[in-house]
Amino acid sequence: VQLQASGGGLVQPGGSLRLSCAASISIRTIELMAWYRQAPGKERELVADITSTNRTNYADSVKGRFTISRDNAKNTLYLQMDSLKPADTAVYVCNGRRWGSYYWGQGTQVTVSS
Repeated sequence: VQLQASGGGLVQPGGSLRLSCAASISIRTIELMAWYRQAPGKERELVADITSTNRTNYADSVKGRFTISRDNAKNTLYLQMDSLKPADTAVYVCNGRRWGSYYWGQGTQVTVSS
């Protein structure tokens, strides 16, 4: 299973970005998909996850601002990020759990700065 993340970039505070994570297989078989992030000098943290039945979970720090979704037809996971803050600056990585194994994509840098 390969996961390819994209969509990062530089955005001003208050702006929006949408991250995408394209999978090399049908994501219908991936029970849980998630976005993690890691800022310089900090540990990796869970941002949001979504089950195959579209049940979602968010870190408190992003609730109400970020939306995770998955498009089974396109085999793609998304993270819509609104009202971005400098504290959201990090490398964002997508993850999938399938049949007990975990798969990680490469990171995409998100920088929130004026």
